[in-house]
Amino acid sequence: MATDLYEVLGVKKTATADEIKKAYRKLARELHPDVNPDEKAQERFKQVTAAYEVLSDDKQRAAYDRGGPEDFGGFGANGFDLGDFVNAFFGGNGNQRGPRARMTRGQDALIRLRIDLSEAVFGVEKEITVDTAVACKSCDATGSASGSELVQCGMCKGRGEVSSVQRSFLGDVRTTRACPQCAGFGNVIEHPCTECSGEGRVRTRRTVKVAVPGGVDTGLRLKLAGQSEVGAWGGPAGDLYVEIVVNEHSSLKRSGDDLHLQITIPFTAATLGCSVSIPTLDGNKTLKVPAGIQPGTVLSVKALGATHLRGSGRGDLLVHVMVEVPTEVDAKQKKLLAELAALRGEEEPTATITSELQNDGFFAKLKDVFGK
Repeated sequence: MATDLYEVLGVKKTATADEIKKAYRKLARELHPDVNPDEKAQERFKQVTAAYEVLSDDKQRAAYDRGGPEDFGGFGANGFDLGDFVNAFFGGNGNQRGPRARMTRGQDALIRLRIDLSEAVFGVEKEITVDTAVACKSCDATGSASGSELVQCGMCKGRGEVSSVQRSFLGDVRTTRACPQCAGFGNVIEHPCTECSGEGRVRTRRTVKVAVPGGVDTGLRLKLAGQSEVGAWGGPAGDLYVEIVVNEHSSLKRSGDDLHLQITIPFTAATLGCSVSIPTLDGNKTLKVPAGIQPGTVLSVKALGATHLRGSGRGDLLVHVMVEVPTEVDAKQKKLLAELAALRGEEEPTATITSELQNDGFFAKLKDVFGK
């Protein structure tokens, strides 16, 4: 696979050191194994890294440009075999790890966001403050002080690993481990940036806007791609996950996309019927209560519930009607009630036996909705 190193990085032969560095960082962000697990991308990443190792070093680049085999280990500029070089650079036979990429992906983060019920129903845009890591501007995320470059590790000679041989009764045993001097990178930062201590990133606090869609509920997580901390040495940023926590409402309870409201009216209003004002997330609304309504009746008000998270429209507002029976009446009220009972033939009332409590009836539903 004879090719040109400049073509591998997508730069001209007259490219400056900064242009070569920027081209490599751009490609590394796209091809890094932590970002792109595709095998072809990983192979391409090795080629890009190998090409950068040569072109970022003034002496090696000059030797490569001259094209003389005596100057560049037998590889001429017109006959450079990148496959051979990659194999040599990364261990070739697959049994060796070779130097690992210094650039790493940033970690994902989770933050909880509290919102009110109305914000959960209709949606809202919030700003959250996160403590995170951003690329160091002082060294352009390289970790090296201005004017300084990475140098090949003197212990492993750029291989990123060192080997040792131990004798045993079975013979010589060779073990390979990451180079302790360069941590397996194959190169070292000779003069670390004083701003980021050589990591290529610094801690900071920044504000992130979160668009919360209508219909969310407690426990739902929103993914903000690339909004978490950046990776070391210019690596891609991780993802920020925002977990929603919906505050309790003073009178409304949510169940799925429906909202529940419990009201209590006098027994006279329940008997005669009435119109009452009820609170909703759309403002106060007038509810017509039909005459003769029974305790525990649920009246449905369409499209005053929560927004459907996936789809259009809204759920309903379910109003649970309770009837208040007076515990104290004066003599006049008692006389009028006795006359009413006589008119209805209820002087000696009989109890009506029902099986309401034996099934999943009104009281069970109230317990589920209101926790009572």
